Amino acid sequence: MNTTNRQILLASRPQGMPTEANFKLVEAIIPQPRAGEVLVRTLYLSVDPYMRGRMNDAKSYILPFAVGEVLQGGAVGQVVQSDHPGFSKGDIVSGMLGWQDYSLAKGDELHMAPTGAPVSTALGVLGMPGLTAYFGLLDIGRPQPGETVVVSGAAGAVGTIVGQIAKLKGCRVVGIAGSDEKNEYLRRELGFDAAINYKTAGNLRQALAEACPDGIDVYFDNVGGDITDAVIARINNHARIVLCGQIALYNLEQPDTGPRNFPQLLIHSATMTGFIVANYAPRFRAGLSELTAWLEEGKLKYREHVVTGLEHAPQAFLGLFRGENIGKQLVRVGAAE
Repeated sequence: MNTTNRQILLASRPQGMPTEANFKLVEAIIPQPRAGEVLVRTLYLSVDPYMRGRMNDAKSYILPFAVGEVLQGGAVGQVVQSDHPGFSKGDIVSGMLGWQDYSLAKGDELHMAPTGAPVSTALGVLGMPGLTAYFGLLDIGRPQPGETVVVSGAAGAVGTIVGQIAKLKGCRVVGIAGSDEKNEYLRRELGFDAAINYKTAGNLRQALAEACPDGIDVYFDNVGGDITDAVIARINNHARIVLCGQIALYNLEQPDTGPRNFPQLLIHSATMTGFIVANYAPRFRAGLSELTAWLEEGKLKYREHVVTGLEHAPQAFLGLFRGENIGKQLVRVGAAE
C-alpha cells in the first residue's frame, strides 16, 4: 500500500466567490485505525453547494471548516483496514470523509454502499441528493395529481430527482436551469413538461406565466434570489414552498435585501418551509428502499458529471457555482480493488 496520503486543506476563507487560492494540496502519512475505527481508501468524493457555507466562520446547521484542516464531504470508499466488527477489508462504504486519498472514520458513522447499482450512486440518486429530493418534495411539498410543481436548479443532483418524483405523482413539472443543453435534458430525457433558461428568458415572470398557466402549487427552491421572487409571484392559494438551497446567495459579500415577497405568502395562505435532510435520518432506510425500487424499475434516471483526480476537487467544487454540471458532481479519486 502506498504510504503517502494526499490531502486538500482549506487554505483561507473566501471573500465572495471562492478561488483555487482558498485550497491547498499537501501530503501526509496514512493514519492507522484505532479501536472502533476503519481506514478507508477514497473512490469518489461528492462536492455540494452547502460546503460553501462551511468555508465561512459563521453559525449554521453544521460546523464550519477550520482553516488549515482537511476539507470534508460525502464520499464512497473501500475499506483497507478495520478495527470495527461491522466492516472488513474490501467492503465498499459511504460516509462523511476527508478530501484525501485515505480517511479514518468511526465505524458507527459509516454505511455499506448500496449493492446492485454503481457505487457512485451512493452519493447521488441513492444518497444524500436523492433523499433530499424525496423527503423535501413528498413531506413538505405534498404534491397532488394535476398540480404544478416548479423546480429551480432543476438540472442539478437534487433538482433532477425532484422533477422525476413529481412526475411519478402525476404533476405538471416545470424546471428552471441555466442553459439550453440542461433544459433539453430535462424535457427529453427526464420528462419535464417545460423548462425555462433563466439566463435567456428575459422576463422570467412572463416565462413562468406561459409555462404555468394554472399557477404554481409547489415550488422546490434550490437557488433563492431573483428566481424565487419570480416564482412566488405566480403561486396559488395554499402553495407549498420547499426551501432546500440558496446557491444564488452563498457567495454574496453583503447580505441580500429581503425578505421581499412575504406578502404573497400571506395573500395566498402559502407556506415556506426550510429543512435539512439529516432531520429525516430515522426514515432514510424507507426512503432509499423506494428510490431503489424506482431506479430498478426504470422510473428514475440519473446523470453524473465526473472529474478525475483528487487534485481537481477544488475545480469541480467551483464548477458548481458556474453551472458546469448536469446531475451529480463527483470527483473520482480511485478504483475499487
